[in-house]
Amino acid sequence: MDTAARMSKIVKHNGTVYLCGQVGEGEPVADQTRECLSRIDALLEKASSSREHILQAIVWLADINDFAGMNSVWDTWVPQGHAPARACGETKLARPDLKVEIIITAAVKDA
Repeated sequence: MDTAARMSKIVKHNGTVYLCGQVGEGEPVADQTRECLSRIDALLEKASSSREHILQAIVWLADINDFAGMNSVWDTWVPQGHAPARACGETKLARPDLKVEIIITAAVKDA
């Protein structure tokens, strides 16, 4: 789904949804996280999944000092009782203006 020459935004296989890394625009990291999670919501819906079906999240921050700012948005976005397995680390992102990138693996609803 949503396949281009370089990558796919969504890959579905055996009841599992894999999303490519999502980023957001804006300042501060909370704004980028909010937009990133909104994009994830849209892709999950398109793939017949939802927040409640997320299995794993990998969060990359350009600066680990933004951990609290990212979590302030993340914690209100994740449905109560449905927190996925998650890893978070610091890395250099594709563009200097990016502060956060999130990669999601989820189950398809009713798969």
